[in-house]
Amino acid sequence: MSFKGWTEVFTDETKRNILFISLAGMSLILSFFYASGFPIDPAWVAIILCGLPIIKEGAIGLFTRFDIKADVLVSLALIAAVSIGEIFAAGEVAFIMQIGALLETLTVAKAQAGIERLIHITPRIARRLNQDQEELIPAEEVQVGDVLRVLPGETVPADGLIIKGKTSVDQSVMTGESLPVDKQEGDDVATGTVNQFGAFDMQATVVGENSSLQRMIRLVQSADADKAKIVGIADRWATWIVVIALLSSSLTWYFTGEIIRAVTILVVFCPCALVLATPTAIMAAIGNATKYGILVREGDALERLAQVKRITFDKTGTLTYGKPKVMAVQSFAEGLTQEQLFGYLASAELNSEHPLGKAIVSSYKATSQQVREPQSFQMIPGRGVSALIDGKQIYAGNAELLQEHSIDLSSEIHAEAKAYTKEGSTVIYIGMDNQVVGMAALSDSLRETSSTMIARLKTRGIHAVLLTGDHKEAAHHIAAQVQIPAHNVHADCLPEDKLKAIEGYQEKGELVCMVGEGINDAPALKKAHVGIAMGGIGSDIAVEAADIALVGDDISQLPHLLGLSQKMMSTIKLNLAFSLILNFVAIILAANGSLGPVMGALVHNAGSVLVIINSALLLNWKAKDKPTSSTPGEYVPEMS
Repeated sequence: MSFKGWTEVFTDETKRNILFISLAGMSLILSFFYASGFPIDPAWVAIILCGLPIIKEGAIGLFTRFDIKADVLVSLALIAAVSIGEIFAAGEVAFIMQIGALLETLTVAKAQAGIERLIHITPRIARRLNQDQEELIPAEEVQVGDVLRVLPGETVPADGLIIKGKTSVDQSVMTGESLPVDKQEGDDVATGTVNQFGAFDMQATVVGENSSLQRMIRLVQSADADKAKIVGIADRWATWIVVIALLSSSLTWYFTGEIIRAVTILVVFCPCALVLATPTAIMAAIGNATKYGILVREGDALERLAQVKRITFDKTGTLTYGKPKVMAVQSFAEGLTQEQLFGYLASAELNSEHPLGKAIVSSYKATSQQVREPQSFQMIPGRGVSALIDGKQIYAGNAELLQEHSIDLSSEIHAEAKAYTKEGSTVIYIGMDNQVVGMAALSDSLRETSSTMIARLKTRGIHAVLLTGDHKEAAHHIAAQVQIPAHNVHADCLPEDKLKAIEGYQEKGELVCMVGEGINDAPALKKAHVGIAMGGIGSDIAVEAADIALVGDDISQLPHLLGLSQKMMSTIKLNLAFSLILNFVAIILAANGSLGPVMGALVHNAGSVLVIINSALLLNWKAKDKPTSSTPGEYVPEMS
């Protein structure tokens, strides 16, 4: 290995611990088989590399915070074993304990990168207008009342109101909804959202630390500050274990007069199996989850998940695919079929950069038909598109677009459109020359596995809740499809609203799991008892904020994950019961002289091996009701 490689090993704590444990293991093998061939027992290597760090941590906790943890009892066992010359027993105990500590370290992940990514998307510059002169200034220098210009593709540098121009704004950073929102004079815009098409001028109303994006960053930073971490079982019981161990050892020495029996009690009382009980089961469960495309990022996430009784879901990209599709095309003109109208619409949108336009073209191509190239094309920000096709002037967009071109929409057409919007669809009106000829409805489509997944969760006693930035009608329409009760639906949610909803459940004593995919879900993912992010479609910030990520966005695996977490906890409890029983049997044998320090350490550590084997059974565990995942079929729009 190169000098740089060795430097990396010694500066990286995890790599350094693996190296020390490996050297300690080899020294114990040499000590057990060839101790007489060395001037000094090789087990001293294990004591120095693995034992001294334990003694150091135990002493710091005891004397600076009077914090009695498992390290204290292990330190007593090490010192006692060394004091009577049982070097191998001391080295073996130190070796096993450091393996347990390493496993625990490997199962714990830090999620600070999400905050760094949020800070990264904070706008850096702003275009301030001063008497029609444009100047570039740092975004943090924007003052309330400043007039700013935002060009297509730029990030909005402050909260404010549009005073000139029309555009479409990507607000996914705040609302999670994938479709841009049309904006015009008088509409508000938020920091961090992205201008899509038209340039506009705005007046800043909220700046700096009070802006909507900065508020969300603070929410993410503080959301998990009070999230309780699972404390190790051995550390929770350490005080009682230390008292019982010292009392047992002292009484044995007092009544028998043999210090070796007292030392043996301290050795067998050392909570090796107790320390290994939890991290080995967690590691095996994490390995199982990985086979199903589930990445567990926080070591104790599965422990917390086993306690959850309520799961809150974002809508877009979680229960749905997060991509709009044409769900219906309706013609109002005689002699113009739905298929013909769909063809005109796709042709008009062929050169559009708007997500809705791209969705229309994609849906039309799914019908295995070619899209005609328009003779002319014009993008109208905040309104739609205009195109010349086969000599006919086509307009496709919102109601304002048609009205601006003197095309009236009857009350019957408005009623038809309202029926679609109530179901969460976006309506595109289609005009040809000087009359309205039809409409198209686009909406996000439900994942095929969503309904079955929620039904399976209900059989496990889990209550499903919908938290979405979408409007009320769309939220309730999706909730009805997956059978989420109306009283468990929260619509029009901004990031702080989702956070407050989860806090509301927590104040009632309910442990909540949050499943989401957008940047706007990050505060809620942090605040929830367990956060699960969609790893494929989801934003990097959401994944970093979550404890668990579904790498392939397969939400059908959630019931398996819930079952796995519960099975893991039952395995941990079995491990704990076994290790405690073994310890007390070994203590009795040590007290009557049947076990010496070395044999006691071997018997005791045999229990650690059995704990590891029991935990390993989790690797191949399967939920009994795990269904075969379905593959979405080819989409064909409804022609009504």
